[in-house]
Amino acid sequence: MSESSGLPARPVIRRLSEQVVNRIAAGEVIERPAAALKELVENAIDSGARRIAIVLEQGGIDRIEVVDDGCGMTPDDLVLAVERHCTSKLRDETLVRIETLGFRGEALPSIGAAARLSVISRPHGADSAWRVSVEGGLVGAPAPCAGSAGTRVVVEDMFFATPARRKFLKSARVEAGHADITVRRLALSAPHVAFRLQLDDRVVFDLPSQDMADRVAAILETEGADGMLPVEGVKGDLVLSGFACGPSVHRATAAGQILLVNGRPVVDPVLRTAVRVAYRHVIEHGRHAVVALSLTVPPDMVDVNVHPAKTELRFADAAAVRGLVIGALGRALGGGAGVAGVRPGLLQSRAAGPARIWYPPADPAPARPAGAVFAAPGPAALAGGRLDLGDRPSARVLDPVVPVAMPGAVPVSAPVEEDPAVLADPVDYPLGAPVAQVMGTYVIAVSGDGALVLVDQHAAHERLTHERLRAQYLDGTLRAQRLLLPEVVTLPRGRAELVLSRAGTLSALGVEIEPFGGDAVLVRALPALLGTDDPAGLLRDMADEMAEDDLAEPDEIQALDGRLDAILARMACHGSVRAGRSLTRAEMDALLRDMERTPRAGTCSHGRPTWLKLSRADLETLFGRR
Repeated sequence: MSESSGLPARPVIRRLSEQVVNRIAAGEVIERPAAALKELVENAIDSGARRIAIVLEQGGIDRIEVVDDGCGMTPDDLVLAVERHCTSKLRDETLVRIETLGFRGEALPSIGAAARLSVISRPHGADSAWRVSVEGGLVGAPAPCAGSAGTRVVVEDMFFATPARRKFLKSARVEAGHADITVRRLALSAPHVAFRLQLDDRVVFDLPSQDMADRVAAILETEGADGMLPVEGVKGDLVLSGFACGPSVHRATAAGQILLVNGRPVVDPVLRTAVRVAYRHVIEHGRHAVVALSLTVPPDMVDVNVHPAKTELRFADAAAVRGLVIGALGRALGGGAGVAGVRPGLLQSRAAGPARIWYPPADPAPARPAGAVFAAPGPAALAGGRLDLGDRPSARVLDPVVPVAMPGAVPVSAPVEEDPAVLADPVDYPLGAPVAQVMGTYVIAVSGDGALVLVDQHAAHERLTHERLRAQYLDGTLRAQRLLLPEVVTLPRGRAELVLSRAGTLSALGVEIEPFGGDAVLVRALPALLGTDDPAGLLRDMADEMAEDDLAEPDEIQALDGRLDAILARMACHGSVRAGRSLTRAEMDALLRDMERTPRAGTCSHGRPTWLKLSRADLETLFGRR
């Protein structure tokens, strides 16, 4: 402290050493082992590699090794590669047309500043490989060594030079989980590249070069194409493609959402919000959809230089991007029941089934003429004398004169004539032909491919009723109910202006508002369905959600849309076929056909599945045959 003035001594500005600067910068780029791994794999992809092998020890804390067969580097390239802000990936200095995953020239220097880094590289056709080492920011001279064509990068003792960062690392299991997700996203961004990931002594996956559909199925572990829907959309210069799982496939976190922009894996709030909005009517609250989407944007319409991690973006027209994603996913999910398969949870939970049981082979089945896909009703009951599993599938409808042995099973009435809907192409009728009703709740059907279909009649009819009610109320304008006494609602600063800017759209939804001076808004009417109990609470909730997501349309906001939907769901629930009611065969068939035609009929209004499908393989698994 200065004795003359009593003020603190003036601090002296000094220049930090290069090592300290590098360690500070490394904290932005390399926040955990998975971040370092991301940078190394991006470099490998940019190098033109056709195969990338990754080995991690202790989640990458002890060791990370990335080997690729890319173009390789000369000794001079190696020296520059570990120097900050040296890169081969920028064609100019405008930072506009960025066509590679990396471009900042910070990855290797940042890793070398925080850990022990070794890079061995050999260009194709070169006589030998060269090696350069960096330890805590100290760069060694390049030296010749043995090595195959391509590049091998080894990172050891992560954050040994920055102990403050190292002590904040999670357990090896947690760090390995982050690394796994990182590699999966990058593997999906480059399906033409073979990927192998090994955690300690366990090979997590070893994928060959694949097309996008196979890579998505392998990375998201959706068991082939079951439940996967193609997604396509174009809006001006924006092009969206990819795959989305049906609403019955969901997870507790958003880890199953892989989003690519111009081939770059990103974690973008605009895209994630669009996915959530698209699934809001078909998935359980609190669950997350499983999607793999690739968006192509003109390079000058997106800014990727927002954060050193390069996972955040800024779109020049975020509203157009949001609308494209919501619309494309909405069309994909808008198909009727039967379009995408549903995997019963009881099959997924069988971690270790019983030993396989050997069964003697059945006698060869006689050939059946290729005619109707479903056999016309005959004297055979549900439990017929012989089930020709090897033949084309046939739905055996119960004959009304045959007694039913199963307690609680209701026989369906045999039609007098062949039903065209039953005899038609199974592609048009994916839920198949109804066979019986059990427990007064579940309809059993046989699909055209021989699979067993189970339908929850109450849940299915609830969705059908819900969609009809929603279409009636949202076709044009919702009927508004004027308040007996208009209510003045005071909103936080800035929220009133935001809500009033959407007054026209809100009016079409039954919410009539007008300015009342300052931060106050006058509410004159609410949707008739909601009643007039809490206009202030509704408007405040809507204002909060609009402020959080300024791109959202009023009909997408949970405060209004969720309340309307909850009431419609309750109305649909009370107006639907109740469990315990016996249905005739004609009613069952009409229910299945309506489900196939109605959008989002694969789940009920609460997000639960309305139907399940058990293939022959599924049944054999349940019975221990495989």
